[in-house]
Amino acid sequence: MNILKGEIENIKVSGSLSLVHINVLKTRISAIVIDTPKTEPFLKIGNNIDVVFKETEVIIGKGIHHNISMQNKFIGNILSIESRDLLSKLVVNTSVGKITSIITTNAVKQLELEIGTEVTAMVKTNEIMLSE
Repeated sequence: MNILKGEIENIKVSGSLSLVHINVLKTRISAIVIDTPKTEPFLKIGNNIDVVFKETEVIIGKGIHHNISMQNKFIGNILSIESRDLLSKLVVNTSVGKITSIITTNAVKQLELEIGTEVTAMVKTNEIMLSE
Protein backbone atom coordinates (compact mmCIF):
# COMPACT_ATOMS: atom_id res chain seq x y z
CA MET A 1 0.00 0.00 0.00
CA ASN A 2 1.04 3.56 -0.68
CA ILE A 3 0.36 5.77 2.36
CA LEU A 4 0.87 9.53 2.27
CA LYS A 5 0.24 12.03 5.10
CA GLY A 6 -1.91 15.03 4.25
CA GLU A 7 -4.31 17.69 5.45
CA ILE A 8 -7.90 18.12 4.25
CA GLU A 9 -8.21 21.42 2.32
CA ASN A 10 -11.74 21.24 0.94
CA ILE A 11 -14.79 18.96 0.89
CA LYS A 12 -17.65 19.05 -1.62
CA VAL A 13 -20.65 16.85 -0.76
CA SER A 14 -23.26 15.47 -3.14
CA GLY A 15 -25.72 13.01 -1.63
CA SER A 16 -23.70 10.32 0.15
CA LEU A 17 -20.47 11.10 -1.73
CA SER A 18 -17.72 13.57 -0.91
CA LEU A 19 -15.00 14.97 -3.16
CA VAL A 20 -12.13 15.63 -0.78
CA HIS A 21 -9.06 17.71 -1.65
CA ILE A 22 -5.99 16.94 0.43
CA ASN A 23 -2.70 18.85 0.65
CA VAL A 24 0.27 16.47 0.65
CA LEU A 25 3.55 18.39 0.75
CA LYS A 26 2.07 21.29 -1.27
CA THR A 27 0.55 18.89 -3.83
CA ARG A 28 -3.24 18.65 -4.14
CA ILE A 29 -4.70 15.15 -4.17
CA SER A 30 -8.37 14.47 -4.93
CA ALA A 31 -10.38 11.58 -3.55
CA ILE A 32 -14.03 10.61 -3.90
CA VAL A 33 -15.29 8.73 -0.86
CA ILE A 34 -18.61 7.13 0.04
CA ASP A 35 -18.91 9.16 3.22
CA THR A 36 -19.71 12.71 4.27
CA PRO A 37 -18.68 14.88 7.22
CA LYS A 38 -22.01 13.83 8.81
CA THR A 39 -21.31 10.08 8.51
CA GLU A 40 -17.53 10.18 9.06
CA PRO A 41 -16.40 12.70 11.71
CA PHE A 42 -12.73 12.78 10.60
CA LEU A 43 -13.79 14.42 7.30
CA LYS A 44 -13.19 18.01 8.43
CA ILE A 45 -11.19 20.78 6.80
CA GLY A 46 -7.83 21.05 8.55
CA ASN A 47 -7.74 17.44 9.78
CA ASN A 48 -4.57 15.42 9.20
CA ILE A 49 -5.30 12.15 7.44
CA ASP A 50 -3.67 9.27 5.60
CA VAL A 51 -4.10 9.05 1.83
CA VAL A 52 -3.99 5.36 0.88
CA PHE A 53 -3.92 3.62 -2.51
CA LYS A 54 -2.84 0.22 -3.80
CA GLU A 55 0.32 -0.26 -5.86
CA THR A 56 -1.80 -1.90 -8.56
CA GLU A 57 -3.84 1.31 -8.94
CA VAL A 58 -0.82 3.45 -9.89
CA ILE A 59 -0.55 3.99 -13.64
CA ILE A 60 2.83 4.91 -15.06
CA GLY A 61 3.28 7.28 -17.99
CA LYS A 62 6.70 7.91 -19.47
CA GLY A 63 7.60 11.60 -19.30
CA ILE A 64 5.49 14.39 -17.81
CA HIS A 65 2.94 15.51 -20.43
CA HIS A 66 -0.26 13.45 -20.45
CA ASN A 67 -3.57 15.00 -21.49
CA ILE A 68 -5.90 12.63 -19.68
CA SER A 69 -8.67 12.98 -17.12
CA MET A 70 -6.69 11.77 -14.09
CA GLN A 71 -6.46 14.44 -11.42
CA ASN A 72 -3.75 12.84 -9.30
CA LYS A 73 -0.42 13.04 -11.14
CA PHE A 74 2.98 12.79 -9.48
CA ILE A 75 6.11 13.46 -11.53
CA GLY A 76 9.29 11.70 -10.51
CA ASN A 77 12.17 9.45 -11.42
CA ILE A 78 12.27 5.68 -11.13
CA LEU A 79 14.40 4.65 -8.14
CA SER A 80 14.09 0.90 -8.55
CA ILE A 81 12.58 -1.79 -10.75
CA GLU A 82 12.02 -5.40 -9.68
CA SER A 83 10.88 -7.43 -12.69
CA ARG A 84 9.47 -10.95 -12.71
CA ASP A 85 7.94 -12.92 -15.58
CA LEU A 86 4.56 -11.14 -15.58
CA LEU A 87 4.68 -8.19 -13.19
CA SER A 88 7.19 -5.52 -12.22
CA LYS A 89 7.38 -3.36 -9.12
CA LEU A 90 8.56 0.21 -9.63
CA VAL A 91 9.42 2.74 -6.95
CA VAL A 92 9.15 6.35 -8.09
CA ASN A 93 10.62 9.28 -6.15
CA THR A 94 8.05 12.12 -6.35
CA SER A 95 7.41 15.46 -4.62
CA VAL A 96 4.97 13.69 -2.25
CA GLY A 97 7.39 10.88 -1.42
CA LYS A 98 8.10 7.43 -2.79
CA ILE A 99 5.23 5.88 -4.71
CA THR A 100 5.19 2.19 -5.57
CA SER A 101 3.51 0.88 -8.72
CA ILE A 102 2.95 -2.66 -9.94
CA ILE A 103 2.59 -2.89 -13.73
CA THR A 104 3.16 -5.62 -16.28
CA THR A 105 6.73 -6.47 -17.16
CA ASN A 106 5.67 -6.16 -20.79
CA ALA A 107 4.73 -2.49 -20.16
CA VAL A 108 8.14 -1.84 -18.59
CA LYS A 109 9.77 -3.21 -21.75
CA GLN A 110 7.44 -1.36 -24.15
CA LEU A 111 8.00 1.98 -22.41
CA GLU A 112 11.74 1.23 -22.09
CA LEU A 113 11.64 2.09 -18.41
CA GLU A 114 14.83 1.97 -16.40
CA ILE A 115 16.23 3.43 -13.21
CA GLY A 116 16.36 7.22 -13.54
CA THR A 117 13.63 7.47 -16.21
CA GLU A 118 11.31 10.45 -15.64
CA VAL A 119 7.72 9.26 -15.32
CA THR A 120 4.32 10.40 -14.13
CA ALA A 121 2.63 8.19 -11.56
CA MET A 122 -1.15 8.61 -11.77
CA VAL A 123 -4.03 7.47 -9.56
CA LYS A 124 -7.75 7.79 -10.29
CA THR A 125 -9.71 9.86 -7.79
CA ASN A 126 -12.02 6.95 -6.96
CA GLU A 127 -9.10 4.62 -6.14
CA ILE A 128 -7.90 6.67 -3.18
CA MET A 129 -8.96 5.81 0.37
CA LEU A 130 -8.76 8.12 3.36
CA SER A 131 -8.22 7.22 7.00
CA GLU A 132 -7.53 8.95 10.29
